[in-house]
Amino acid sequence: MEPIDNRQSPIESIEGVEAIEIDLLLEAVYRRHGYDFRSYARASIERRVRQFLSGCGCASVSEMIPNVLHDEEFFSRLVRYFSISVTELFRDPFVYRAVREKVVPLLRTWSHFKVWHAGCATGEEVYSLAIVLKEEGIYDRATIYATDFNDEALERAREGMCEAGKLREATRNYQQAGGKRSFSEYYHARYEAAAMDASLRERVVFSGHNLASDSVFGEMHLVFCRNVLIYFNRDLQNRALGLFTDSLVHGGFLCLGAKEDLRFTDFADQYEVVDEKARIYKKKALP
Repeated sequence: MEPIDNRQSPIESIEGVEAIEIDLLLEAVYRRHGYDFRSYARASIERRVRQFLSGCGCASVSEMIPNVLHDEEFFSRLVRYFSISVTELFRDPFVYRAVREKVVPLLRTWSHFKVWHAGCATGEEVYSLAIVLKEEGIYDRATIYATDFNDEALERAREGMCEAGKLREATRNYQQAGGKRSFSEYYHARYEAAAMDASLRERVVFSGHNLASDSVFGEMHLVFCRNVLIYFNRDLQNRALGLFTDSLVHGGFLCLGAKEDLRFTDFADQYEVVDEKARIYKKKALP
């Protein structure tokens, strides 16, 4: 009788070693720098690690670990690969139309209200919301906290710069979102770039915040976190949703991305649906 060979094939063995290396890399990032990517969606993290590895000068993931521990510039380049900065002005215009029609009327009832824009990336959606609030006459009542873990993205958000080549699509999105003016009133063109009008930053506070490890923002009336949770695993999604829920006042609003949903999460029963397509939810009042 032939003995049973339980050894893995070489390919499976290599993949297993790489998985261990990635675990150790993420642990090094967390323990050395405080950025916790251990609960990010695994496929996304593995893809980004491999992309970074191909151009960083290291032969393996394990060779990256000493650089993460001792080289700040190397770590900064790596963390930029983990940051999801795909965004645009008035992305999904129907969301901003829904905010105008279904959220703004309730925001008007507060003399002052606070907005947390979590995972704001380079700020395009922050400026989009600011424009909506300004056109609806309630921007001066707002304080907007725009947060992200990526300091470089936050700096770009503070500068409010936009590629001139994207302005045509931004204008179209703005019009579809129910814009009431000429979109050109909100930016100043500079050669191949455009700067968003400084008045749109007057009520915005840009700040570093990591949804994987940091705490709540209290007494928010609206939380925007769009197209971020799709990169988290279930545990981290629930952690983030817990932060949002604890931060919102009763009757406050939560706006998620088009591919994100409260159903089947630990917090589904704490909200009512305001707009299913736009993924806007309202936190229920205490019974």
